[in-house]
Amino acid sequence: MSETESLKPEIVYDTFAAVDLRVGRIVEVLPFPRARNPSYKVTVDFGPFGIRQSSAQITNYTPEDLVGTLVISAVNLPPRNIAGFRSEVLILGAADAEGRVILLTPRSEVAPGQPVF
Repeated sequence: MSETESLKPEIVYDTFAAVDLRVGRIVEVLPFPRARNPSYKVTVDFGPFGIRQSSAQITNYTPEDLVGTLVISAVNLPPRNIAGFRSEVLILGAADAEGRVILLTPRSEVAPGQPVF
């Protein structure tokens, strides 16, 4: 962490536990030219919890590289309207040294819909 970054305020565990993090598999990636920042329209399969869509700023990956990838997503946030597109989940990632979003993924095969804890 750099000197200009700071930690967020401390929260109680119950606040964190309220976020439903699940494993999903990307099944479709489409261009999203209407988005303000370079983004894709991403469809994610959460197994028994169904298919959900997300607007994701992960254009450092090609659509072909993303399809089939397991991702970690927050699935119980309210949907957001992003340039007329209903984004239903937040796909998690972290920025690398160049500012590119690197997806958070399980290290081993995990069934879509599995909780993250």
